[in-house]
This record gives sequence, C-alpha cells and structure tokens, in this order.
Amino acid sequence: MSLLLTKDEVAKVLEMADCMDVVEKAFVELSQGTAVLPLRIPIAPPDGLALYMPAYLKELGALACKVVTVYKNNPTKHDLPTVIGKVLVQDPATGEVVCIMDGGYLTAVRTGAVSGVATRYLSRKTDGQVAGIFGAGVQAKMQLWAMAEARKLSRAVVYDVEKNAVDKFIDEMGSKLGLEIVRTDSADTLLEQADIVCTATSSAMPIFDGNKVRPGTHINGIGSHTPGARELDTAIVKRSIFVADSTEACLKEAGDIMIPIADGELSESHIKAELGEVVTGLKQVRSSDDDITLFKSNGLAIQDVATAKLVYDKALEAGIGTDVDF
Repeated sequence: MSLLLTKDEVAKVLEMADCMDVVEKAFVELSQGTAVLPLRIPIAPPDGLALYMPAYLKELGALACKVVTVYKNNPTKHDLPTVIGKVLVQDPATGEVVCIMDGGYLTAVRTGAVSGVATRYLSRKTDGQVAGIFGAGVQAKMQLWAMAEARKLSRAVVYDVEKNAVDKFIDEMGSKLGLEIVRTDSADTLLEQADIVCTATSSAMPIFDGNKVRPGTHINGIGSHTPGARELDTAIVKRSIFVADSTEACLKEAGDIMIPIADGELSESHIKAELGEVVTGLKQVRSSDDDITLFKSNGLAIQDVATAKLVYDKALEAGIGTDVDF
C-alpha cells in the first residue's frame, strides 16, 4: 500500500519550525558523510525543464526522489502552475514506495526552511532586526516566515515591481506573523533599513548594488539557480563571507558565484564553508557584527527528502491521506 497526500494534506501537517529542524539535521548528515546526494538530473523538453532529485539520509531513515518541472507557459497555455512537483517516499529497508505526495507546498516550505537555518547560524544574534525581502511571491512569503522563526524581527520591508503582489504579501504575512510589514519602491531604501536580506525573485540580472549593503548584513540568495542567471552582483559576492548549501552545486549551478569566477574577479576558494560545516561547528564564519555574510541556496534533494519523511510520519500520526494498492 502507498499513501497519497494532496497539497492541502501536506500543508495541514507541515509547519516551518519543524521543517527547519529536519532540514538542519539533513545538512548535518551531509557534512558528516551519512547523506547520499547526487546532483539533480535536468532534462529540458522544448517548453520547460524537468529536474529529478534523489537523496538518502541514513540517520533520518529517509529515502526519496522529487520530480519537479518548470514550464513558464503553463499558466497561459494549460491553466497549470509554472512549477509542478511530486515526491516519492521509499522505505529504506525494502525500497517500496510508501508515499506519493504533492511537492509544491513542500518545496516552498523547505526552501524557506534552509534560509531559516542559515539565518539562525549566520546573522547577528540580536533581536529586533529588520528583514528585507526582494520579491513578493510564494517563496518570498516562506522566506519571511522562516526568518521570523530564526530571529525575533521588529518589522519587514518588501520590494517588488508588482505592486498588487506586495499588497497581498503585506496582508497575508502581516496577519500570519503578527509583524509590521511595509512596502518600499526602492532597492536602496530596503538596503538602508534591512539587517537580514533575502532575494526571492525570478530575475536573471543583479537586483541591487552590492556596494550599498550595510556592514553586518546577512543575505540569503534564493531565486537564481542556473549558471547564466544571478540576483547578486559581483560587488556583494566579493564583500561577503560566502557560505554554500553545497560547494559542488554552487560551482556547477549558481551564476551568482560562477559568473564572477569566470570573469576573473575571484576564485573558487571564495566559498568559505558549506552550511553543514557551520551547523556542526566545523567552520566558524561570522567573527564580527560588521561582517557581511551570504548564504547561497541552490536547493538540494536532502531538503526535500528530510521534509517528505517528516510529512509522511506526521500524516500517518494524524490519519490523513488515501491508501492505494498498486
């Protein structure tokens, strides 16, 4: 028997704080060598991109594969979301697929969760900081949720070219988090106010001037994850202590650092640590409140696998989902 879980059922049992905890454990496993993490496999049909993301976490007993597609014309041509994902959860002892779940909400939450973990370990350890969010879509919401779990924020500032999206963002997240959220129409103004910055846009070009980032700022770079695209300019990458979710992934997928390296502006050694090395204490990163720290997230299958195992266990406990005998 396999358990089927819809998006609503996944959302019913998946909370950000719990997701951050299991994602942190996944990065510990990656650092300590108990995770098996192949690079994601991309296939590019004419109209989109399909990604296959398997992983195994020994200590968590989690084995799964996520299939996610990105088809930009889906909303207009087929009345479907741009991003569609499903996760197959397996029993590590037998290989049996024990659960198939929707991966859309799961992906959004786990992407926020890793930024929450990075914020917990890399940002200044003071309350009352201001979060600055570039973007006002689904992922931007998850990023703010996670940062509010990691630090006690005083308020948030959001910037997006779509003003209607900003209005919805402020209404939804202000109510959800009990947090003051204000709009800004200037990237420079956001940087002047924010202590913790997140970039969660679809831009393929840098979205702010890295020279204007204040000392002490922590940045989570989330939106870009292909070699030719970057949200962050060379200036801020050079000024920052750069922490990768995976060095291998950053050097093969992240234009934010691949482009400056290709231009001869810096070398691969600019990557100071992986997140798992920071979490386990193997490497120390921030040594001063004036340091600028930068976490680059590409999205790793260990995040999906850890989160899917969490959702599966919680669904069994709650008695939700549909059993199917294939």
